[in-house]
Amino acid sequence: MLVEACVETVDTAVAAERGGARRLELCANLADAGTTPSAGTIAAVKARVTIPVFVIIRPRGGGFVYSDSELDVMRRDIAEAQRLGADGIVIGVLRDDARVDEVRTRMLVAVAGGLPVTFHRAFDATPDQSEALETLVACGVRRVLTSGGAAAALEGADRLGALVAQAAGRIGVLAGGAIWKEQIPELVRRSGVTEIHVRWTRFAGTNGA
Repeated sequence: MLVEACVETVDTAVAAERGGARRLELCANLADAGTTPSAGTIAAVKARVTIPVFVIIRPRGGGFVYSDSELDVMRRDIAEAQRLGADGIVIGVLRDDARVDEVRTRMLVAVAGGLPVTFHRAFDATPDQSEALETLVACGVRRVLTSGGAAAALEGADRLGALVAQAAGRIGVLAGGAIWKEQIPELVRRSGVTEIHVRWTRFAGTNGA
């Protein structure tokens, strides 16, 4: 089981690696579900940890429909994250109808070059997750972060299992959403996921994320 820890500070990143996390999602502003971290934060985290660091590319909080100017910011932020040594990026772009914006997702995957791309929990806002998963496969996205559309991953475990089966190894399914440590065995048994995503400051205590 691979644990990806969502962190927003250098100290938390270091603590997560020491605590057994095998990948980081680096964000700012986790109170608003995460936005793009500063260049200084990316550089400092990369200097202090040895596990992969995936950088979220999200120019603001709120919804996932972006203007052309916001997409330009995202392209520039991807380039900067690459320059600073990011090991992957995390994006989520929807259309006005809440379906995956295939055109813009393909563009951002292309900008990322060889870096693996995760599509974040904007996926859970889509009206048809099966359709959305196929779109992400077609776009070259490597994994999708999802609770199966539920408030918590364990509640969505059966749907997560269906997504794992549909993915059939073509794209990774990363379970996230209010995961507590003691729930992991049941979540894995019911869904078949092999990767989980947690907010480390909560997961390391008594609560999941």
